[in-house]
This record gives sequence, C-alpha cells and structure tokens, in this order.
Amino acid sequence: MNDSQDVLTHLGRTTDQIFGRTDLIDRLASGRPMRIKFGVDCTAPDLHLGHAVNLWMMRYLQDLGHVVVFLLGDTTTRIGDPTGRDRTRPVLTPEEIETNARAFLRQVSVVLRDDPAVLEVRRNSEWFDAMAVTDLMGELSLVTHAQLIARDMFQARVRDGQEIGVHELIYPVLQGYDSVALASDLTIVGSDQLFNETVGRQLQAKHGQRPQTVITSTITPGLDGGAKQSKSLNNYVALAHSPTQKFGRLMTLRDDLIDTWARVYTDLPDAVVAGLERRARQGGANSRDAKLDLAEAIVARYHGAAAADRARAEFTRVFSGNGLPDDVPHLIASPTSVLLEIVLTARPELSRNAARRLIADGAVSLDGRPLREADARPELSTGSILRVGRRNWFEVVVGSL
Repeated sequence: MNDSQDVLTHLGRTTDQIFGRTDLIDRLASGRPMRIKFGVDCTAPDLHLGHAVNLWMMRYLQDLGHVVVFLLGDTTTRIGDPTGRDRTRPVLTPEEIETNARAFLRQVSVVLRDDPAVLEVRRNSEWFDAMAVTDLMGELSLVTHAQLIARDMFQARVRDGQEIGVHELIYPVLQGYDSVALASDLTIVGSDQLFNETVGRQLQAKHGQRPQTVITSTITPGLDGGAKQSKSLNNYVALAHSPTQKFGRLMTLRDDLIDTWARVYTDLPDAVVAGLERRARQGGANSRDAKLDLAEAIVARYHGAAAADRARAEFTRVFSGNGLPDDVPHLIASPTSVLLEIVLTARPELSRNAARRLIADGAVSLDGRPLREADARPELSTGSILRVGRRNWFEVVVGSL
C-alpha cells in the first residue's frame, strides 16, 4: 500500500488539516485497504476544479488499492444540509434527487476510477429507511443540543432572527451516522464539512469503532481572486467544461494566482511549479506564457495531452490571430429585440447592470462593429457574428425568442 510517510507527503500538497493523523498512519501501515467515505447530497451538481481537489486525493489512494465509498445521500437530501445556509433549503422531489444522483456519478467519474474493486456506490436510504424510530432516538441521544447549537451558522441565524428547523439540527447526526454505517476509515472534505464529520468521529467512537480520519483540503481563490470558485460569481472552471472552455477560462486567471493554482490543481513537480511562479512574477510575455503552460497542464490532466495541445492551439489562433472558435454557438434573436435583451439572452449569468457596462465599454460587437447603445435595436441577419465580452462569440439566427 506504499509507505505511510510517502502517502502523507503526497496528500500534503493539497491538505489543509488532518484530524486523526495517528489513526491514519496506523491504517496505512497495516496494509489493509482503507474505506474512504465520499458523501454527497443529491442537490444539482456543478462540480469545479475546487471540488476535484478532494477527488484527485481519493484517486491517488484508489491507485494504491484503497476503496472509495461514494455515498449518495438520497435520504439526507430530503432533509437538506444547513451548511453555508442562512435559511432552510428547499426540499427536492424523489425524481429530482435521482436525476442529480446520476449527474453526480457522471461528473466524479471524470477523476475517480470506476473499477468495482476500488469504487463502491452506496445510498444512505439503505440504513435510514430501515431504521426504527427508537433506534434513531438512540443515535440522537449520543449528541447534545449544546454541541449542535454551538455551530457558527446556527449562532448566526439566532442573531439574525432566522428560524432553525429541528431537522436541520439533527442533520449532522445523520451525516455522522453514515460514517458508522460504512465503517469509514477516512474522509476528505472541504472545511465547511468539518463539523459534520467530527460528529461522525464521535459517533464511531461511541459505537466501538476506531474514528475515521478527517482531512480538510486546500481551498484556493477563484479565477478573479475571490474567496473561492463559485458558479454565481462566474469565477470557476467546471469539470463539465470542454477542453477549449477550460483553457479559455484558465487564461483569465490573475497572474498572482498562477503558482497557487499550479500547486493545487496540477500534479506538476514542485520545481516546475516554482518555475511558473518565477515567470509569473516577471510579468508581460513571461507571465502570459506561464499561464499558457498552466492551462495546458490542467486541461491535460482531465482530457489528455492531445486535447490540451489542441485547446492551446485554438486559444492562440483565436486570441492572438483574431480568429473565431471552431464551435461558435447559435443565438436565436428576434429582429425587434433591443441590444440589452440580446446580450442577456447570450450571457444569462450577467446582471442587467453588468450587461449595460459591457455595452458601454464597447465590448459588444456585431460583425466587428461595436454596439454601444443598450436600448438600440440592431439590424440583425442570420449568420452574423455577435461578440459579447472578450471570449464569447455567437452566430446569430434571426427568429422568435
């Protein structure tokens, strides 16, 4: 299973904290395959490079023969994890849960090996649907109200006068019990899940199990330097993005984050990462080329070297040679629409104010001609090329919206 110190060194590159380090060292030294709990609630998945940090750590352990238990929280999804929420989550239907579960499996398989010898797929409805009320009450008795209400997000809700449902209070206990049911040895999570997984350690100990080790992974700023990658901020790179999309988004990364992203999101040797950092500090063409190399390395990790090479060539052709991408999407636009509505149709993630700013800055053009009046009705024709911002082109199809 490899030397335990070698494993810790490898994982250390993207590790923030380890809770239960001694237990992990002992498990690694035993030579027994570990059971690594990877639990997700079946909300709509939109996994990005930040989520994949944990997946790559688990993939490394899979390659050493350890087993990832991919736990779909179909029961806990119906309750709703309160983590990061200032109000109660909406409840999903069974059909929505099942659809999201399939989407999760597709996205995580981009990184994780799907060999049944090292990947086990479970659902927590297996034990919760069969659990008697008396047994559930017994589990709840092992955790105190004081422990749960002390959680910072609950304290924030109390201060703000927001309601806390009883089901939300017991959610950490249910997630913690998942570790008991699976006899989890290790879980790798973001720091936002540390509270719930610590409850799991407590419950395992009370059930006579050796508590799981909890590793929290490194969180990086988003492309724009924001706190972390987020779909709502549009500062992320999604696992579902194509090689070309990944490459283009990576080229918007702030220069001062090149070394951080290289260390966390690639498996490049430390010496190469240090070289990228040095070139990024030099600025100008050196920084640009360092970013090109970083983008190529990240795309290659997910799609292979050939796809990364094509994405780099495509980016260079489009942005250095003023060409057009090969896969320009169609945009259906009404001939009577004002420019602002057309831009919002093309880029629905933009706010109205952001769209107006793009137009005013001359960042919107039709067949190379800047359009600067947000309320104007441009003369559209099928086949015209609309550019919205630096990296977004659309082939216009005149029709009804």
